[in-house]
Amino acid sequence: MAGFEGFASRRQTDPALPPGQHLERGFPVLSAGPDPNIKVWELQVATETGQRSWSWDDFLALPQEDITTDIHCVTSWSKLGTHWRGVSVDTLFDGLKTEQRFAMARSYGGYTTNLPLEDLLGGKAWVMHTFEGRPLASEHGGPARLFVPHLYFWKSAKWLQGIQTMAVDRPGFWENYGYHNHGDPWKEERYA
Repeated sequence: MAGFEGFASRRQTDPALPPGQHLERGFPVLSAGPDPNIKVWELQVATETGQRSWSWDDFLALPQEDITTDIHCVTSWSKLGTHWRGVSVDTLFDGLKTEQRFAMARSYGGYTTNLPLEDLLGGKAWVMHTFEGRPLASEHGGPARLFVPHLYFWKSAKWLQGIQTMAVDRPGFWENYGYHNHGDPWKEERYA
């Protein structure tokens, strides 16, 4: 039971780590993807009643927020006290009405992930363009990625292109391959 002893010891020394996670000081890159050109980049948010879109310059002109928080990858690493800057998803949905309860985030390159709308709104999610004071690198989803830090990081879609609300929940890319539909790291919602 040495593994349990080691795990218990790590949890005692750092209660910020969810179950089954280890502390990571680097920033692992686990996926490759497109490198969207900000000259033609466009972010879209759509509901059943309307849609909005922003060019890169329009997006940067929106109210900006600085967030310091921990991030947790389903592959078991966590990075604590990370610093991000971007736009609240609440700001993006401001003025758009919806009765729908779910959303699909889609990325340049075709990646998708589904989320309950309650996990995107209410000060819980952002679209981030800056990490640790620098423009978000392409390998980490730059120029902009969805950021939902209370869920495993696969829900924070890299290279975000748009968010569409849905009347009925549908699985996204990894959810179709056996990942948990929700992804709460404190409940270890890793796989279905």
